[in-house]
Amino acid sequence: MEHLYPLVIRIVRSHLPRRVAEEDLAQEIFLKMFTRIDQYQGAVPFPHWVSRIAVTTCIDQLRAQKRRPELRWADLSENETDFLDAALTNENDVSPDDAIEAKELVGKLLDQLKPEDRLVIQYLDLEQKSVAEISALTGWNPTLVKVRAFRARRKLQRFYRELTQKEQT
Repeated sequence: MEHLYPLVIRIVRSHLPRRVAEEDLAQEIFLKMFTRIDQYQGAVPFPHWVSRIAVTTCIDQLRAQKRRPELRWADLSENETDFLDAALTNENDVSPDDAIEAKELVGKLLDQLKPEDRLVIQYLDLEQKSVAEISALTGWNPTLVKVRAFRARRKLQRFYRELTQKEQT
């Protein structure tokens, strides 16, 4: 493992843009290597086999990040973090300038939703359209509009919880 670590970490760093979780990914690669050691047949050198596992694991990680993008506390501006801190501590003296920051924060949270989910939240909650109006605009039946809105709201709540939990740790 000590011999292969430089190779694995080099592959991880070359494939992933953020270095936050590179150690975790390297451990995952070594875990896969040890659990699949019986599949190694010796046709190629062992470091090549390990590097193939490393590359496919990195690609899988990138795909997972695309499917479920993650908004990190560090991705927010200083004003957005200040606003979020004020909202989390229930301070009642929020200034009018914070409304702009709140709008940007909501935009970032909405950007994590799928386009259909974002559209239904936009129409229903931000533009105050009725379910019937949204149904006419999109061609979806009213039940589908309600279900999508419910699921989109749950996702937004989860994104917000994840964001605040990361801030607290």
